[in-house]
Amino acid sequence: MPKPAQIADAAAAPPKNYMTPEGYARLKRELMHLLDVERPELVKVVSWAASNGDRSENGDYLYGKKRLREIDRRIHYLNKRLDKPEVVDPAARGDTDQVFFGATVDYIDSRGEEHRVTIVGVDEVDPARGHVSWISPIAKALLKRRAGDTVSLMTPAGPEDIEIAGVCYTAVAAEPAR
Repeated sequence: MPKPAQIADAAAAPPKNYMTPEGYARLKRELMHLLDVERPELVKVVSWAASNGDRSENGDYLYGKKRLREIDRRIHYLNKRLDKPEVVDPAARGDTDQVFFGATVDYIDSRGEEHRVTIVGVDEVDPARGHVSWISPIAKALLKRRAGDTVSLMTPAGPEDIEIAGVCYTAVAAEPAR
């Protein structure tokens, strides 16, 4: 029987931080851009604004300090997310019809409509592109199932049966330029 300390340790363990290589690269690029470009430029502006005297009514100074705090919070968040990621390359999975992290799954809902989702990390979610988190309800329903399986998906309207039409593993496409 497990001891209370073992149960507490298991409950306190942080969830895995799964990412695709593309998602990891995108977060790393954002972090480097904030550290190497945005933050240094903003520090210069804040220093210049501070040298102008009265800071209480200096818009450049006040806005700059606020933006600097936002950037520092984002840098802290990105550092934590990139600290111990589990980078999983879907293209390396091989030829299997079982659904795991990184899979692109085609499924048919109860109305006969076809859908396609790609299971990615929580930092890579993009519903417009069909990228869903591995902890989302649809991903949880699909994980470890195989092509041809029918699974029950809990929706706001109640349970819905969906049929897995196909499973493939390819590199997740990079985010389109904005």
